[in-house]
Amino acid sequence: MKVRGLKSAVRCLIDDHEGAVRSFKDIRSVSARSVLQRWFRICLLPTAFCLLLFAGACAVGPKYSRPTAQVPGAYKELAPRGSEQPSGWKTAQPQDQVLRGKWWEILNDPELNALEERIEVSNQNLKTAEAQFRQARALVRFNRADLFPTITGGASITGERFSANQPIRTPGSGGTYGDYVLSADVSYEADVWGRVHRSVESARENAQATAADLQAVNLSMHAELAVDYFELHGLDADKQLLDSAVVAYQKALALTSNRFEGGLAAKAEVAQAETQLKTTQAQAIDVEVQRAQFEHAIAVLVGQPASTFALPRSPNKMPPPQIPVGVPSDLLERRPDVAAAERRVAAANAQIGIAKAAYYPTILLSAAAGFEGSDITNWISWPSGLWAVGPSLVATVFDVGRRRALTEQAQAAYDANVAAYRQSVLAAFQEVEDNLAALSILEREATTQDEAVNSAERSLALSTNRYKGGLVTYLEVITAQSTALTDERVAANVLTRRMVATVQLMKALGGGWNASSLPSLASKEPRQIPLTHSQQVGTP
Repeated sequence: MKVRGLKSAVRCLIDDHEGAVRSFKDIRSVSARSVLQRWFRICLLPTAFCLLLFAGACAVGPKYSRPTAQVPGAYKELAPRGSEQPSGWKTAQPQDQVLRGKWWEILNDPELNALEERIEVSNQNLKTAEAQFRQARALVRFNRADLFPTITGGASITGERFSANQPIRTPGSGGTYGDYVLSADVSYEADVWGRVHRSVESARENAQATAADLQAVNLSMHAELAVDYFELHGLDADKQLLDSAVVAYQKALALTSNRFEGGLAAKAEVAQAETQLKTTQAQAIDVEVQRAQFEHAIAVLVGQPASTFALPRSPNKMPPPQIPVGVPSDLLERRPDVAAAERRVAAANAQIGIAKAAYYPTILLSAAAGFEGSDITNWISWPSGLWAVGPSLVATVFDVGRRRALTEQAQAAYDANVAAYRQSVLAAFQEVEDNLAALSILEREATTQDEAVNSAERSLALSTNRYKGGLVTYLEVITAQSTALTDERVAANVLTRRMVATVQLMKALGGGWNASSLPSLASKEPRQIPLTHSQQVGTP
């Protein structure tokens, strides 16, 4: 603070006030125009001068700097576990672009694309997050209003009759009196210590955190839809395998029954074939429960009643595409939840400044002007004019440690937000590593499982031929059939898990979002909703 400048401003204000008194005494000797000019100089110039003085005041409290967080130099799970590079992911090359916009289109599924487009229009959770962002944005404008003077106006008309026998009045002085008042008041808190600026800063950072929360919900809803979609079609693949097995087991049962009737098979073999058939039919029916639940979940995500929504059966067949991973240092800017945690650290830092500003006095500038008359005829006239102008200073002298406690509370809240930010960073890297590992391991498992399926099918063909030739009992056929079906179902399940891990990896990488898209919430900024997923996929 510049003490000399503040003293000079106070001295100037006192001189102007004395001049105002002299000018009011001489009001009858000057023209109305000259009085108005002097009134302007007396009332407004000191206030304007003080506003300019206090506008350059410095804010108390710590200057914000982004907390440090441990960032690895490379992803551990990018190192191949085997001799071959897994195909579920890849390190970003210079010509590769990070995920952006409609990231789900990388999966090349038109039906999924159509469902994802309905999320931002109909999903109620997303609308809730969007409304919360609008609330936070309005709170920024609310706090920013304190940077400017508040002007109020009022008018009153009062009629009053006094008793002629009041003891404080002269006998016979009673009568009816009127009081007509029209006034305007201007008040302004000089932000000498930066309390108002810190309040605006805190509200702005919280609003940006809420905008990042909105993006996190948006990303989560799109990813959840994709996961449910592939889980559902994974069940379609399982159902298809079970239905095919049921057809095969029905033929096997017919074969065994014919052999029994011909005296070539025992009654127990017929019972075994029938048991296997019924068990598989029950498994095929049971799959419908989970499929219905996933279908209902997708209906809710796209904002449609479950009773009016249905998806055609379509088993998963295509393997997952390659995903550009990028470098770990980029992840802090690509995760909306990490960005939200960092913005809340900034807001908590501003709250420390607000708490420390309470140690300093509050300086208020106020001015009032208007007219007051005893009758409607003399109400709006120059002699009925009134005005008042002057600053006031209020300071807390003793509060039994209240301000110190608030400062300590703000500091503790800041420390808590820093810890939460660093924890969100650790969780972000964990999610990426988890899904990189899943894709790497599942890639190798899928290769091995495909070989197991081929072997099981060959074994089943051999066992069936041996049974038809009367060389083995039906128990060997049943064992081969069960093994083949189990291997086929496991292979289908591995493909589903690979697709889910791909979606989860894209979610863990931020889905193409970047912290630079957070709204600045400037005073003239358009009031748009910052959803970035409506942008098209492509290179910039």
